[in-house]
Amino acid sequence: MNENNIITDARLMIRVSRHSLAFAVSNPIAVNKVEYEPYTVRSGISMAANLREAFQECTLLGRGYQRAQALIDSPVLMVPIQEFEEENVEDFYHHTMPGQQGFEVVYQVLPELKAVALYSINRDLKLVMTDHFKNVRFMPLMQPVWQLHHKRSYTGISRKLYGHFHDRTLEIFSFEKNRFRFCNSFDTNRINDAVYFLLYVWKNLAMDNTTDELHLSGDMPEREQLIEQLHRFVKKVYILNPTAEFNRTPVSLIKGMPLDLVTLFAKK
Repeated sequence: MNENNIITDARLMIRVSRHSLAFAVSNPIAVNKVEYEPYTVRSGISMAANLREAFQECTLLGRGYQRAQALIDSPVLMVPIQEFEEENVEDFYHHTMPGQQGFEVVYQVLPELKAVALYSINRDLKLVMTDHFKNVRFMPLMQPVWQLHHKRSYTGISRKLYGHFHDRTLEIFSFEKNRFRFCNSFDTNRINDAVYFLLYVWKNLAMDNTTDELHLSGDMPEREQLIEQLHRFVKKVYILNPTAEFNRTPVSLIKGMPLDLVTLFAKK
Protein backbone atom coordinates (compact mmCIF):
# COMPACT_ATOMS: atom_id res chain seq x y z
CA MET A 1 0.00 0.00 0.00
CA ASN A 2 1.30 3.46 -0.90
CA GLU A 3 2.51 5.30 2.22
CA ASN A 4 1.16 8.60 0.89
CA ASN A 5 -2.34 7.12 0.84
CA ILE A 6 -1.98 6.09 4.48
CA ILE A 7 -1.00 9.63 5.44
CA THR A 8 -3.82 11.17 3.40
CA ASP A 9 -6.57 8.90 4.66
CA ALA A 10 -5.69 8.24 8.30
CA ARG A 11 -6.80 10.30 11.28
CA LEU A 12 -4.09 10.72 13.90
CA MET A 13 -5.16 10.20 17.51
CA ILE A 14 -3.69 12.65 20.02
CA ARG A 15 -4.15 11.71 23.66
CA VAL A 16 -3.69 14.64 26.05
CA SER A 17 -3.73 13.99 29.78
CA ARG A 18 -2.58 16.32 32.52
CA HIS A 19 0.75 14.52 32.73
CA SER A 20 1.39 12.90 29.35
CA LEU A 21 1.03 12.99 25.59
CA ALA A 22 0.64 10.06 23.23
CA PHE A 23 -0.08 9.57 19.54
CA ALA A 24 -1.55 6.68 17.59
CA VAL A 25 -2.74 5.98 14.06
CA SER A 26 -4.17 3.11 12.07
CA ASN A 27 -1.67 1.55 9.72
CA PRO A 28 -2.60 -1.70 7.92
CA ILE A 29 1.07 -2.52 7.28
CA ALA A 30 2.14 -2.10 10.93
CA VAL A 31 2.69 -5.21 13.08
CA ASN A 32 -0.42 -4.59 15.23
CA LYS A 33 -2.28 -2.58 12.56
CA VAL A 34 -1.83 0.50 14.77
CA GLU A 35 1.27 2.59 15.48
CA TYR A 36 1.51 3.96 19.02
CA GLU A 37 4.02 6.58 20.16
CA PRO A 38 4.03 7.92 23.75
CA TYR A 39 5.85 11.20 24.35
CA THR A 40 7.70 12.14 27.55
CA VAL A 41 6.51 15.60 28.53
CA ARG A 42 8.76 18.16 30.18
CA SER A 43 7.64 19.48 33.54
CA GLY A 44 7.73 23.21 34.02
CA ILE A 45 6.28 24.09 30.62
CA SER A 46 2.68 24.01 29.41
CA MET A 47 1.14 21.09 27.59
CA ALA A 48 0.79 23.36 24.54
CA ALA A 49 4.54 23.99 24.60
CA ASN A 50 5.18 20.26 24.99
CA LEU A 51 3.02 19.55 21.96
CA ARG A 52 4.95 22.13 19.92
CA GLU A 53 8.18 20.37 20.83
CA ALA A 54 6.62 16.99 20.05
CA PHE A 55 5.99 18.14 16.48
CA GLN A 56 9.76 18.51 16.13
CA GLU A 57 10.62 15.18 17.75
CA CYS A 58 7.87 12.57 17.21
CA THR A 59 7.82 10.29 14.19
CA LEU A 60 4.03 10.23 13.80
CA LEU A 61 3.68 14.01 14.07
CA GLY A 62 6.29 14.49 11.38
CA ARG A 63 4.43 12.56 8.68
CA GLY A 64 2.06 15.29 7.65
CA TYR A 65 -1.31 13.86 8.68
CA GLN A 66 -4.09 16.31 7.85
CA ARG A 67 -6.76 15.02 10.23
CA ALA A 68 -6.62 14.49 13.98
CA GLN A 69 -8.83 13.26 16.82
CA ALA A 70 -7.86 14.69 20.21
CA LEU A 71 -8.79 12.93 23.45
CA ILE A 72 -8.78 15.59 26.16
CA ASP A 73 -8.38 14.85 29.87
CA SER A 74 -10.06 17.68 31.76
CA PRO A 75 -12.80 17.97 34.41
CA VAL A 76 -16.13 16.76 33.03
CA LEU A 77 -19.58 17.98 33.99
CA MET A 78 -22.28 15.52 32.97
CA VAL A 79 -25.64 17.13 32.13
CA PRO A 80 -28.85 15.16 31.48
CA ILE A 81 -29.67 15.64 27.81
CA GLN A 82 -33.18 16.95 28.54
CA GLU A 83 -31.69 19.75 30.69
CA PHE A 84 -28.94 20.77 28.27
CA GLU A 85 -29.01 24.34 26.94
CA GLU A 86 -26.16 25.28 24.61
CA GLU A 87 -26.33 28.98 25.41
CA ASN A 88 -25.62 28.29 29.09
CA VAL A 89 -22.63 25.96 28.62
CA GLU A 90 -19.92 28.47 29.59
CA ASP A 91 -21.69 29.83 32.68
CA PHE A 92 -22.82 26.42 33.88
CA TYR A 93 -19.37 24.85 33.52
CA HIS A 94 -17.37 27.69 35.08
CA HIS A 95 -19.79 27.92 37.99
CA THR A 96 -19.38 24.22 38.70
CA MET A 97 -15.69 23.90 37.77
CA PRO A 98 -13.86 27.03 38.99
CA GLY A 99 -10.24 27.68 38.10
CA GLN A 100 -10.55 26.97 34.37
CA GLN A 101 -9.40 30.36 33.10
CA GLY A 102 -7.67 30.21 29.73
CA PHE A 103 -9.80 27.24 28.71
CA GLU A 104 -12.56 26.96 26.13
CA VAL A 105 -15.64 25.03 27.23
CA VAL A 106 -16.87 22.46 24.72
CA TYR A 107 -19.33 19.60 24.89
CA GLN A 108 -19.95 16.11 23.56
CA VAL A 109 -23.46 14.72 23.17
CA LEU A 110 -23.74 11.10 24.33
CA PRO A 111 -27.14 10.06 22.95
CA GLU A 112 -26.91 6.42 24.05
CA LEU A 113 -26.41 7.63 27.63
CA LYS A 114 -28.94 10.47 27.41
CA ALA A 115 -26.29 12.91 28.61
CA VAL A 116 -24.05 15.74 27.43
CA ALA A 117 -20.45 15.85 28.66
CA LEU A 118 -19.15 19.39 29.23
CA TYR A 119 -15.37 19.67 29.39
CA SER A 120 -12.62 22.20 28.70
CA ILE A 121 -9.69 22.59 26.30
CA ASN A 122 -6.74 24.86 26.89
CA ARG A 123 -6.95 27.55 24.20
CA ASP A 124 -3.20 27.51 23.46
CA LEU A 125 -3.25 23.72 23.14
CA LYS A 126 -6.20 23.89 20.76
CA LEU A 127 -4.42 26.54 18.68
CA VAL A 128 -1.35 24.32 18.27
CA MET A 129 -3.56 21.53 16.95
CA THR A 130 -5.61 23.68 14.58
CA ASP A 131 -2.41 25.26 13.25
CA HIS A 132 -1.02 21.83 12.29
CA PHE A 133 -4.13 19.99 11.10
CA LYS A 134 -6.80 20.94 8.59
CA ASN A 135 -9.43 18.99 10.50
CA VAL A 136 -9.41 18.37 14.27
CA ARG A 137 -12.11 16.66 16.30
CA PHE A 138 -12.24 16.66 20.08
CA MET A 139 -13.71 14.29 22.64
CA PRO A 140 -13.40 13.79 26.41
CA LEU A 141 -10.72 11.20 27.12
CA MET A 142 -13.15 8.98 29.03
CA GLN A 143 -15.77 8.74 26.28
CA PRO A 144 -14.55 5.41 24.79
CA VAL A 145 -14.34 3.91 28.30
CA TRP A 146 -17.84 5.06 29.27
CA GLN A 147 -19.23 3.57 26.07
CA LEU A 148 -17.34 0.30 26.52
CA HIS A 149 -18.60 -0.24 30.07
CA HIS A 150 -22.10 0.90 29.17
CA LYS A 151 -22.34 -1.95 26.65
CA ARG A 152 -20.96 -4.36 29.24
CA SER A 153 -23.52 -3.19 31.80
CA TYR A 154 -26.24 -5.14 30.00
CA THR A 155 -24.75 -8.50 30.97
CA GLY A 156 -26.44 -10.14 33.95
CA ILE A 157 -29.02 -8.66 36.30
CA SER A 158 -26.75 -7.40 39.09
CA ARG A 159 -26.14 -3.69 39.52
CA LYS A 160 -22.60 -2.63 38.60
CA LEU A 161 -20.19 0.06 39.71
CA TYR A 162 -17.19 0.87 37.52
CA GLY A 163 -13.78 2.18 38.54
CA HIS A 164 -11.30 3.17 35.84
CA PHE A 165 -7.71 4.19 36.60
CA HIS A 166 -5.67 6.47 34.36
CA ASP A 167 -3.10 9.25 34.71
CA ARG A 168 -3.20 9.35 38.54
CA THR A 169 -6.97 9.61 38.43
CA LEU A 170 -9.76 7.26 39.45
CA GLU A 171 -12.99 7.62 37.47
CA ILE A 172 -16.05 6.11 39.15
CA PHE A 173 -19.37 5.72 37.34
CA SER A 174 -22.51 3.65 37.19
CA PHE A 175 -25.45 3.28 34.82
CA GLU A 176 -29.15 2.76 35.25
CA LYS A 177 -31.82 2.62 32.54
CA ASN A 178 -29.49 3.75 29.73
CA ARG A 179 -28.18 6.76 31.59
CA PHE A 180 -25.57 7.71 34.13
CA ARG A 181 -26.54 7.03 37.70
CA PHE A 182 -23.25 8.39 39.00
CA CYS A 183 -20.15 9.90 37.38
CA ASN A 184 -17.22 11.55 39.14
CA SER A 185 -13.42 11.55 39.22
CA PHE A 186 -10.90 11.55 42.05
CA ASP A 187 -7.22 12.46 41.96
CA THR A 188 -5.29 9.57 43.45
CA ASN A 189 -2.63 7.00 42.72
CA ARG A 190 -2.70 5.34 46.14
CA ILE A 191 -4.43 2.10 47.11
CA ASN A 192 -5.96 3.34 50.35
CA ASP A 193 -7.46 6.39 48.67
CA ALA A 194 -8.83 4.31 45.81
CA VAL A 195 -10.44 1.80 48.17
CA TYR A 196 -11.97 4.61 50.20
CA PHE A 197 -13.44 6.41 47.17
CA LEU A 198 -14.82 3.21 45.63
CA LEU A 199 -16.44 2.01 48.86
CA TYR A 200 -17.75 5.50 49.66
CA VAL A 201 -19.58 5.64 46.32
CA TRP A 202 -20.66 1.99 46.69
CA LYS A 203 -22.24 2.79 50.06
CA ASN A 204 -23.93 5.98 48.88
CA LEU A 205 -25.49 4.13 45.95
CA ALA A 206 -26.79 1.53 48.44
CA MET A 207 -25.20 -1.33 46.52
CA ASP A 208 -25.30 -4.87 47.89
CA ASN A 209 -21.96 -6.31 49.06
CA THR A 210 -22.82 -9.87 48.03
CA THR A 211 -24.90 -9.62 44.85
CA ASP A 212 -23.82 -6.39 43.10
CA GLU A 213 -20.60 -6.11 41.09
CA LEU A 214 -17.53 -3.88 41.11
CA HIS A 215 -15.69 -3.71 37.78
CA LEU A 216 -12.19 -2.23 37.55
CA SER A 217 -10.12 -1.29 34.51
CA GLY A 218 -7.10 0.72 33.48
CA ASP A 219 -3.70 1.28 35.05
CA MET A 220 -4.35 0.14 38.63
CA PRO A 221 -1.82 0.92 41.38
CA GLU A 222 -0.53 -2.26 43.08
CA ARG A 223 -3.31 -4.29 41.55
CA GLU A 224 -3.15 -7.42 43.71
CA GLN A 225 -3.21 -5.48 46.97
CA LEU A 226 -6.03 -3.29 45.71
CA ILE A 227 -8.20 -6.30 44.85
CA GLU A 228 -7.37 -7.97 48.16
CA GLN A 229 -8.54 -4.94 50.13
CA LEU A 230 -11.72 -4.54 48.09
CA HIS A 231 -12.59 -8.23 48.52
CA ARG A 232 -12.80 -7.65 52.26
CA PHE A 233 -15.97 -5.62 51.64
CA VAL A 234 -17.27 -6.56 48.17
CA LYS A 235 -17.70 -10.17 47.09
CA LYS A 236 -17.82 -9.67 43.33
CA VAL A 237 -14.81 -7.73 42.03
CA TYR A 238 -13.87 -8.10 38.36
CA ILE A 239 -10.90 -6.83 36.35
CA LEU A 240 -11.23 -5.98 32.67
CA ASN A 241 -8.52 -7.59 30.54
CA PRO A 242 -8.36 -5.68 27.22
CA THR A 243 -6.77 -8.61 25.37
CA ALA A 244 -9.63 -10.93 26.35
CA GLU A 245 -12.30 -8.21 26.02
CA PHE A 246 -11.33 -7.55 22.39
CA ASN A 247 -10.62 -11.19 21.48
CA ARG A 248 -6.88 -10.63 21.05
CA THR A 249 -7.41 -7.91 18.48
CA PRO A 250 -3.89 -6.79 17.45
CA VAL A 251 -4.28 -3.33 18.99
CA SER A 252 -5.05 -4.89 22.37
CA LEU A 253 -1.58 -6.45 22.35
CA ILE A 254 0.29 -3.14 22.18
CA LYS A 255 2.20 -2.76 25.43
CA GLY A 256 1.41 0.35 27.47
CA MET A 257 -1.42 1.59 25.27
CA PRO A 258 -4.21 3.08 27.43
CA LEU A 259 -7.65 1.47 27.37
CA ASP A 260 -9.30 4.58 25.90
CA LEU A 261 -7.11 4.37 22.78
CA VAL A 262 -7.36 0.58 22.56
CA THR A 263 -11.15 0.85 22.64
CA LEU A 264 -11.24 3.50 19.92
CA PHE A 265 -9.20 1.40 17.51
CA ALA A 266 -10.77 -1.94 18.44
CA LYS A 267 -14.22 -0.57 17.62
CA LYS A 268 -13.24 0.37 14.06
